[in-house]
Amino acid sequence: MTDAPSTPPAAPDTTAGGGIEQRKLRHIEACLRPDSQYAARSTGLHGVPWPYHALPELDLDRVDLRTGFLGRSLSAPVLIGAMTGGADAAGRINRNLATAAQRVGLGMMLGSQRVMLERPAARASFLVREWAPDILLVGNLGGAQFLLGYDGTHAARAVQEVGADALAIHVNPLQEALQAGGDTNWAGLSARLAALVPTLPFPVILKEVGHGLDRRTVQAVAGAGFAALDVAGAGGTSWARVEQLVRYGHVRTPDLCDLGIPTAQAIRDARQAAPGTPLIASGGIRTGLDAARALSLGAQVVAVARPLLEPALDSADAAEDWLRQFIHELRMALFVGGYAGLDDLRARPPSDTDSD
Repeated sequence: MTDAPSTPPAAPDTTAGGGIEQRKLRHIEACLRPDSQYAARSTGLHGVPWPYHALPELDLDRVDLRTGFLGRSLSAPVLIGAMTGGADAAGRINRNLATAAQRVGLGMMLGSQRVMLERPAARASFLVREWAPDILLVGNLGGAQFLLGYDGTHAARAVQEVGADALAIHVNPLQEALQAGGDTNWAGLSARLAALVPTLPFPVILKEVGHGLDRRTVQAVAGAGFAALDVAGAGGTSWARVEQLVRYGHVRTPDLCDLGIPTAQAIRDARQAAPGTPLIASGGIRTGLDAARALSLGAQVVAVARPLLEPALDSADAAEDWLRQFIHELRMALFVGGYAGLDDLRARPPSDTDSD
């Protein structure tokens, strides 16, 4: 599997953020560019040991990847990560992703639904239940909005109006600081979320967007009642880079845009800081072996976004093909590692003495 091909540079956004729908389209364009990816920081997953056994004593076809997450069954520990919404093209992407998730038996996170709550015409781009009646579906709102007037009613709308099972609240301070007109007053958000989350009648996930949940943040929210944490570590798509590509047409501050907690470190830190909270590993997960290593560090599931963007622009079939290949890679990694399934991996994860 390879990343999307290079695309022509996008023209800079000369408006003060432009319309939300237009900005969503520009995000899609920017994410397809190679320079939307971290340049100076990797996920750290390559350094996570993974064993190889010449006699695994297993049947590849019987390696069991089935798991449960947030009360739903998954055929493999994989979610389609949050990407987009709010425009016609975004709606097509979401429908193709949802169709693929239904066929394969995986879960899916929606992109930020703020545009849907504030502009009802954008709601259609998030309505995917018709194509995916059985999947674990997770809604999505920005954390900063809960300091700007959002409350439990907005959270409930984001879930109920699309038939979701849970809600992700994303935190993205660096992205917002670099976005034209971004939300930059975050004072008091931890306390606001700690008061809000226990009142909501559905599971709530706290997620970063690709710069990583740090240990201090995880410790601060450990008692807030989040059903899971999505570490969304550094090493894949830098949404700080995406915002500068959208705003200027190029990356002006590459060192600042490469800040973040590498994915492997973010998983380890979150596992130690909140040992009882389920973890989603995302941020630069590109292959099945990446997924296996992330799971070995203590994640319950992995989430993949950017590698699915180009296939989803094509068709549901293309997205399904990518997902099936990814899952096959994950199964092969467990097979040659001598693991009969996820329970086996969790019971005896690789040690530092294992190597590829």
